[in-house]
Amino acid sequence: MEFLSRLVLDAPTAVLSWLGRQGTRAVAALIVIGIAMPSIGALLKPFVTEAVFVLLCIAFLRVDAAAFRIYLGRPTIVLAATAWTSLLIPTLFGASYLAFGLKDQSPDLFLALVLQAIASPLMAAPAFAALMGLDATLVLCTMVTSTALLPFTAPLFAYAFIGPALTLSPSALGLKLFAILAGSALVGFTVRRIAGLTAIERQKDRINGFNILVLFVFVAAVMESVAARFLATPMITIGLAALAFVVFFAVLCLTTLLFASAGRERALTLGFMASQRNVGLMLAATGGPCPTSRGCISPSPTSLSICRRYCSNRWRAG
Repeated sequence: MEFLSRLVLDAPTAVLSWLGRQGTRAVAALIVIGIAMPSIGALLKPFVTEAVFVLLCIAFLRVDAAAFRIYLGRPTIVLAATAWTSLLIPTLFGASYLAFGLKDQSPDLFLALVLQAIASPLMAAPAFAALMGLDATLVLCTMVTSTALLPFTAPLFAYAFIGPALTLSPSALGLKLFAILAGSALVGFTVRRIAGLTAIERQKDRINGFNILVLFVFVAAVMESVAARFLATPMITIGLAALAFVVFFAVLCLTTLLFASAGRERALTLGFMASQRNVGLMLAATGGPCPTSRGCISPSPTSLSICRRYCSNRWRAG
């Protein structure tokens, strides 16, 4: 009896430890499962905001205290990365889309791409960075500062590139972001203080495993309609996938080159963070149907497709 009870208690922790050691392989598996089993994504979609909140709690729980103090004491790289992702990326890409005449040729797609450029980094980016072995603390610090600026920068860029046809509510957006960030920071730092750094480090693999399980909620919801959309409109889906990859790698490469002087790991970390844009949050802020219901998604073929369709309706209505 004692053996069975120990087996019941030890088996889940062993599975979590094993899962936590898989890292990026586990993330790739999550994507495949999310595409192959859309019913799971549909079931988990209502819980994406909660999943992002938990992921942020874990990020604050596991933040590197020494690195955090360094970034706070010498915030140059965080401020520079914030300025790049919050001000320069929207300006550069928005102006490029205008220069290519995309606003006149395909106004709905133009609107979707501008919303993507304006968006802050993905709130799940610290979780992805941790699983990939990147500097999750740097990602977390920059994500928080960039997201804090979003209620001020998003309305300005939206008006500059799109005009009065699209309106953003800074107060509503700011309150939602504050609730998510402040709440997750409070929970993460409280658990960190109670548990202690030694215990957290000792449970590293298990925390990583739990992180992957929570991340699956996010990934499954984002990938839920990918297979169906590909079967329904394969050429459009392939085109949007190609566009998503082009934009992703453009931001990744530009950011990595720009911050190369900070070191290869930091530059790659910031490139990864800047290329993950929170399109879903922008759709929610504009009153549109967010692809993840209430969640936050990265630039993917699915998000661009839904964003494009929604923007088409808003553009014609305006």
